[in-house]
Amino acid sequence: MIAFNVGGNSRQRTVFKSALVLISALAAPFSLAQDVAPDVLLKAITLEVIAIIRQDKDIQAGDTAKVADLVETRILPHFDFPRMTQIAVARNWRLATPAQQNALITEFRTLLVRTYSTALSSYRDQVIEFKPLRAAPGDTEVTVKSLIKLAGTAPLTLDYDMENLAAGWKVYDVKIDGISLITTYRETFAGKVREGGVDGLIKSLSDKNRQGDARFRSQSHAAR
Repeated sequence: MIAFNVGGNSRQRTVFKSALVLISALAAPFSLAQDVAPDVLLKAITLEVIAIIRQDKDIQAGDTAKVADLVETRILPHFDFPRMTQIAVARNWRLATPAQQNALITEFRTLLVRTYSTALSSYRDQVIEFKPLRAAPGDTEVTVKSLIKLAGTAPLTLDYDMENLAAGWKVYDVKIDGISLITTYRETFAGKVREGGVDGLIKSLSDKNRQGDARFRSQSHAAR
């Protein structure tokens, strides 16, 4: 069975969930997203979405279907999933046909949506502090830096790699204490390609996503 768990101690796992909540913050509407600096955009949207999470009793009760629908319909346009998938698949991306690449993007997106949904469902109060953006005028790629402050422990850094495309700023990677959330998938993905080629990786992702769908349906039913 393929596993896509992020390791580390309990502190790191807590921050990982916080990171995914902030990633999910991009689901909120922001009418001037293309004209606003990326750090300002993240700050404004983060505050809005966290407020929604705190007020939504269904999300707090663990209604995963509702959370998954929110993620599916409102988060996806704010991420560069083709680039994220290419980073995760690494050198094996060149081995995939265009059809296989599209299948990998679809399955990886579904996997991340399930992960984000779980993070939203289990969110608890953490303090987020954004640092001033260091970027030159005209930069098309920037890193927005922030700190996650947890009670009783030292803060961890949380950095967003973003790019400015025709549709506006999009996130293509997130790093916790310098560790990329996207590249953590590389070893597992490479192993699946070695075992069964690109089709083997696609099948493993598809199987994992089907299991996730069944689990989400069960959890959602239990929360009602």
